[in-house]
Amino acid sequence: MSNTTLDYIRDVQVYQNKNGYRFSVDALLLYSFVNLKRVSKIADLGAGSGIIGLLLAKKYPSASIMLIELQKSLAVLAKKNISLNDLEDRVNIANTDIKHLYSELEKSYVIHSQAGSYKSGLNESFDLVVSNPPFRKPKTGLLSEGDERAIARHELKLPLQDLIKAGSLLLKHHGRLCIIHLPERLAEIIDVMKRHGMEPKRLRFVHSNISSEAKMVLIEAVKGGKTGLKTERPLFIYNEDGSYTEEMERLYAT
Repeated sequence: MSNTTLDYIRDVQVYQNKNGYRFSVDALLLYSFVNLKRVSKIADLGAGSGIIGLLLAKKYPSASIMLIELQKSLAVLAKKNISLNDLEDRVNIANTDIKHLYSELEKSYVIHSQAGSYKSGLNESFDLVVSNPPFRKPKTGLLSEGDERAIARHELKLPLQDLIKAGSLLLKHHGRLCIIHLPERLAEIIDVMKRHGMEPKRLRFVHSNISSEAKMVLIEAVKGGKTGLKTERPLFIYNEDGSYTEEMERLYAT
């Protein structure tokens, strides 16, 4: 029996491990939060099986995309999913630790374009960095560092500080970092962003329904941006009767 499932979201197909980490609605919310008109280079930090990067590859058909994933099992799936969606010419996968990213990939990252393929360094070269990162701080003794889901959901391998630092180093001046995270960590996130030259510019809180508190927050920061933060209208996932809201129905539609 296969240990993977084949799943569909919008116009993307993805294999996922049955008993490992599987993408959630957070991936779709982050994808939809990106509102740039044109993008040439995108990096997805902690890409998992590749869903966000693949969705963005469809959204921006001329962009080159680097998926960066620490866990080998997920990186293998991401590579398979790139081929499944016929995106080998524009999407690459790197199975590496973000903390070691720069030295490991500077010589190996290949950009594909209509003019041909060429090697490029990574620092300060991306227009957009996205991440659906581990949200929660680990509690001593309760989590296994070898557990695929635990690593994806808790900061066992990718602390917030390292994530924001990596995003800042990868982005060109005025490049954008878009992440989804927990509202209770918003003050910490903004503080870390500012310490790494990232200015928060857009926020959008995500609620289960109109009666609930925010469960997630979408954040966009601009490298070297001026101060000025816009809070967008909240996003509600469900109606009071438990059905998807009209906005969520549109997001899931192909």
